[in-house]
Amino acid sequence: MSWLPLDTWIVVTGALCAAACALLGNFLVLRKMSMMGDAISHAVLPGLAIAFLLTGSRSSIAMFIGAALVGVMTAVFTQWIGKFGNVERGASMGIVFTTLFALGLLLIVKGADHVDLDPGCVLYGALELTPLDPGFTLSGFGLTLTVPRATAVLSGIFLLNLGCILLFYKELKISSFDPELATTLGIDARWMHYLLMTLVAITAVAAFEAVGSIIVIAMLIVPAASAYLLTHRLSTMILLSLVFGVAAAVLGHISAITVPHWFGFSDTSTSGMMAVVSGVLFGLVVLLSPNQGLLFRSRRTGKAG
Repeated sequence: MSWLPLDTWIVVTGALCAAACALLGNFLVLRKMSMMGDAISHAVLPGLAIAFLLTGSRSSIAMFIGAALVGVMTAVFTQWIGKFGNVERGASMGIVFTTLFALGLLLIVKGADHVDLDPGCVLYGALELTPLDPGFTLSGFGLTLTVPRATAVLSGIFLLNLGCILLFYKELKISSFDPELATTLGIDARWMHYLLMTLVAITAVAAFEAVGSIIVIAMLIVPAASAYLLTHRLSTMILLSLVFGVAAAVLGHISAITVPHWFGFSDTSTSGMMAVVSGVLFGLVVLLSPNQGLLFRSRRTGKAG
C-alpha cells in the first residue's frame, strides 16, 4: 500500500465530516429522531438543484443557503403534517422527504443534461476528489500548505457544531431527555429543536461533496448509536462518537485502497467503506459492550441460570 499526500487529505476531510456529523447525531439518537437526519439529508436536494439551476455554479454560496433552507423547511413541514394531518412522526417524515427527494433528483437530472453534474456524486459523494479542489494557502515558518476547499468548509462546520453544543449543552441535554421539564425550567424546547435541525441541515449540505446524501446518514447515526451502547453519560457519549467517527474515516480509507486488491479490483469508494467500517464497529459494540453487549448478557444469563 502506497500512501500519498492526497491520501492524508482524504482521511482528514473524511474525519472532519464524520466528526461534524457525530456531534449532532448524539442528540438525534437521544431524541429518537434518527430518521430526521435521513429525511433532511435527502430533502435538501431540491434546494441544491434550484440554486444550481439559477446560478449555474456548483461552488456558489447560493447552493449552500438554498439547501440549508430546504433542510429547515423539512423539519417544519414534518412538524406541521404531524400536528395538523394527524399522522405519526415517521409517516410525516416519509411524506416530506420522499416528495422533496424525488423532486430534487428530477431537477438534478435536468441540470445534468446541460452541464457536468453527476447525480451519483450527489448520492454518495466524491471524497477521493476533494483534495484536487484547493481552497486556500497557509504560509509560515518557511512552509506553504494548500488546504482543500472541502476540508476548510468541513473544519468550519465542525467548529460551528462544537461551539453550539458547548454554548447550549445544558439546554440541548435537558430538552433531549425531557422536553416538558425543559419547558418548566424556562428552556424553549421548540427553539432547541429547530436549532438542532438547522445544524443538521447545514452539516448535511456541507458533507454532500465528501460523502453525498446517502452516506451522510451513516455518519450522523452510526457513531452516535455505537457510543450510546457504551455509556450513560452524554459527555462521554459525545467523545466516544467522535472516536468512532474518526476511526471510520481512517480505517475506511485504508480499507478502500487495500481490501479490493484481495478480490482483484483496484480500489473502491472511500465514503462507502467509511459506512461499512462504521457498521462493523457498531456490530462489535453490540457484541462486546460491557453493559448491553450480547456476549456479556449471555454470560450473565448463563450464570443466573
